[in-house]
Amino acid sequence: MDIAVDPITVEVIGSSFASIAEEMGEALVRASYSTNIKERRDCSTALFDTAGNTLCQAEHIPMHLGSFIGLLPHILKRHPVEEMRPGDVFCGNDAYEGGGTHLPDIVLAEPVFVDGAIVAWAVNLAHHADFADRGHAHIYQEGLRIPPIRLYRAGELQKDVLELILLNCQVPRERLSDLRAQMAANRLGVERLQSLCAKYGVATVLAAGRALQDYAERKMRAGIATIPDGVYRAEDWFDSPEITGQMQVSCDITVAGEEMTLHFEGPPQVRAGLNLVYTALVSAVYYAVKTVVDPTILPNAGLARPLTVTAPEGSILNASHPAAVNGRLSMCQRVVDLVHRALAEAVPDRVIAACNGACASATFIGTHPKTGDLWVYLETIGGGYGARHNKDGLDGVHVHLTNTSNLPAEALELEYPLTLLRYELVDGSGGAGTHRGGMGLRRVYRAEADCRLRIDGSRLRSAPWGLQGGLPGGMGGFEFSDGVEPFSLGQGALKKGQIVAVITPGSGGFGLPSGRPKAQVARDIAEGSISAAAAAEVYGA
Repeated sequence: MDIAVDPITVEVIGSSFASIAEEMGEALVRASYSTNIKERRDCSTALFDTAGNTLCQAEHIPMHLGSFIGLLPHILKRHPVEEMRPGDVFCGNDAYEGGGTHLPDIVLAEPVFVDGAIVAWAVNLAHHADFADRGHAHIYQEGLRIPPIRLYRAGELQKDVLELILLNCQVPRERLSDLRAQMAANRLGVERLQSLCAKYGVATVLAAGRALQDYAERKMRAGIATIPDGVYRAEDWFDSPEITGQMQVSCDITVAGEEMTLHFEGPPQVRAGLNLVYTALVSAVYYAVKTVVDPTILPNAGLARPLTVTAPEGSILNASHPAAVNGRLSMCQRVVDLVHRALAEAVPDRVIAACNGACASATFIGTHPKTGDLWVYLETIGGGYGARHNKDGLDGVHVHLTNTSNLPAEALELEYPLTLLRYELVDGSGGAGTHRGGMGLRRVYRAEADCRLRIDGSRLRSAPWGLQGGLPGGMGGFEFSDGVEPFSLGQGALKKGQIVAVITPGSGGFGLPSGRPKAQVARDIAEGSISAAAAAEVYGA
């Protein structure tokens, strides 16, 4: 039965939800072992209500929402609530039977019991940098598929389940330690939620959760209502080392009063790890719409209620089993580009020019010369952030759905037989305009032992677009030292001493270049973001 909760209490409990999720995230990072989590923070935490609706997601990685909103319904469908006990922990990652978006993202979910009843769920996700040197024709090649199963039963670790998982991992010591960190994060969330319920009462906390979702819905509807009614369309091109040529994708957005419908079209799903399952698509859409409509909307399930998202089943944007999904993030970045480009027609002052539009990554795997153990190093690399109507874009940052950190050179060289030779901004890769786009990055590695390498990215053939007359940003690419054998589908080998460089795309400019103040052009030249010759040609400086 619903009870009335005053707005101040709702706000206090909402802030407590956010604080709990953030504290869980910090515990996960601090307790983790792998560089991908402890340094790059490739993880997320969230709280859910008993029906599987998002109460709060920490400000970590927007992409991970897709795995969260998929896993809880699968758990509730497979496991009767009346059979759950305090200390049960469910684990899953599968894109088709587990609600995940790709296999390295392993989710742990623990029900929160108060007085013998479930009142909420503590959930976290960690990207386990494993499952390397794989094929990506279909999901069976991409790693271990885990449906929602109990990893802990009434507080007792299911050792046979854990052994099965670790046996399928290439770096099991890292996986074990990171799974333990995930457990610690969830236990902290459970304790904090139980304390919150003890302070305010279960009925008040649950009612506040519902009120917060309703509030997010109202704010989303109010924000959509400020956009002129109409149909807005955008098209773009997508490329990847995993495919030849480019694929066209499009988005039609219909704004009608307080509601928005987004329909996406793309080619049929491909035999490459680029496909999106539906939860991956909607997580990208929810993020993109929120940034344009009202960035202050609470990150809970209420914001999705006024949105309808569709794409043809069996397409690259709404894939069906057994499509591969490992590299889904670059396509998700393109989804964000499509939404922003379409809405730029209606509200250009709320939209930025195209960011780097990729998830440029390098994954190395080999046998460590000192220990003889397998090692896997994964890094996704930032790029340019698009210019806005009133500001230049940011240089060399993660954008939109990735939101991870880089791995410092000191940590990289301490952990792995690699040397980072250069890490720098790419001059001239920010699109010219009244406001300049952000620049991409160049990261140059030297192998200190034989290893295999997988490189991925996008915007290798199509440049990030500008807005309102702004020019496109620079494209991404890969460079190799002499003697490196040609890579196939983004995969190949490096011998000791060989070098690879990953160049990430820049971003688009905003406004005509002729509108850029001469003093700012002079500063651009002095800072090295553009040469004097290029400035004379583009800006007339």
